[in-house]
Amino acid sequence: MKKKDKQELSYYGLLLLSFLKESHPDKANDKDFILLRSELAAESYATAIADGYTQLSAEEIASSILYEGLLFSRYDTIRNVLINEFTIIPSERIDSLAMELLVPAEEVFSGYPTGDSFAASPEFTALYTELIGFIDLWREENEL
Repeated sequence: MKKKDKQELSYYGLLLLSFLKESHPDKANDKDFILLRSELAAESYATAIADGYTQLSAEEIASSILYEGLLFSRYDTIRNVLINEFTIIPSERIDSLAMELLVPAEEVFSGYPTGDSFAASPEFTALYTELIGFIDLWREENEL
């Protein structure tokens, strides 16, 4: 019987990794974070089941721990601004440009409380608008 590799990801680890690759690619290589968060989610699921919660409720508890602090994505927001507002940018360049803009756009994001529920707040529209202006200036300065 093959011994399980310690680096092999659990169900929750694979879920989190997939989510990070899609919405937080800058965090997708943080193996320690993925391992810790997935272990916490698995433990919370097991505890909830032991405490008599249904599988669905236990899964909701585990998911809330797994994705805590990750529901709002700066990468997704930048990507959406690029897709919706800068149609001149070729679609094959969108993902790499969104990654490239994460660091310079930090000054824009720092003015907003970008927690898990931020995308549903009225302030999100202000951020989105500010990002349009920021990206437009950044494109001019970088001759894109």
